Amino acid sequence: MDQNMNRRAMLQNSVVVGAGMLASSSVNALGSKKVVPSDKKPMKKAVKLGMVREGKTLIEKFALLKELGFDGVEMSSPNGYKLEDVINARDKTGLPIHGVVDSVHWQDTLSHPDKKVRQKGVKGLQTAIRDAKAYGASSVLLVPAVVNKKVAYHDAYRRSQAEIKKVIPLAENSNIRILLENVWNNFLLSPMEMARYVDELESKMMGVYFDVGNIVRYAWPEQWIRVLGKRIVKFDVKGYSRKLQNSKGPWAGFNVKIGDGDCDWPAVMKAFDEVGYRGWATAEVGGGNRERLKEIAKRMDRVLKRS
Repeated sequence: MDQNMNRRAMLQNSVVVGAGMLASSSVNALGSKKVVPSDKKPMKKAVKLGMVREGKTLIEKFALLKELGFDGVEMSSPNGYKLEDVINARDKTGLPIHGVVDSVHWQDTLSHPDKKVRQKGVKGLQTAIRDAKAYGASSVLLVPAVVNKKVAYHDAYRRSQAEIKKVIPLAENSNIRILLENVWNNFLLSPMEMARYVDELESKMMGVYFDVGNIVRYAWPEQWIRVLGKRIVKFDVKGYSRKLQNSKGPWAGFNVKIGDGDCDWPAVMKAFDEVGYRGWATAEVGGGNRERLKEIAKRMDRVLKRS
């Protein structure tokens, strides 16, 4: 049976049971696939531009990343940079800008009760898509919604999907993927639900930007990877310590270097092998000068099995 037809049929159920059935189907299908050797094609490594704290100009920052062996960089948008300066830095150094992060998605949330706030969020996402296309990037990272005391879960689900649907035509015409990130927003708390949310938007431009470290607080990344499967288009690299979380609070859990903490990287890479992932891996950790970025590059090579 065609897996896509099977998945669409299951999505007709709007209850949680339907989501669970979807997840079960995804796991079974992915589990039967042949493992791709990890050395067949290395993942591409990048950092967020804000991590680069050496170099006064974009050209100097891009050149440093190129020198240290990074394959690309990710920028935020909307931003304060002139388009010509960004393009000049990219072209002069030969360092690709692989993606863009929506810079307003936490402030102007697509789940906000105020329609005007949601409209600002939509405009921000549209700007990010246009910038991504101009930069030669392939994606925009989006936090789709935030659930809190004033925003109910079901309202966040409904509102955010409605707003994203307004932007999908622009994404499709621009050939820019909108990738939803798993963050601590009290929303899409299981891989089955995240898969269902993405599939319900019914566009090849929709996908997942998987953050490995964010999941470790309450789950196991390798399990999410197997359920989300081909929906994962890119992923963030960071470490997380449950020991620090339990002793000093959840945010303290991030105070470990890539490769340390409680992320089982061999298991994570095995899961990525099983779903055939060979895309971008972008560090999202505390940045710094040349030496700090060099250390990040080495640690990424180690966990990504590039060395």
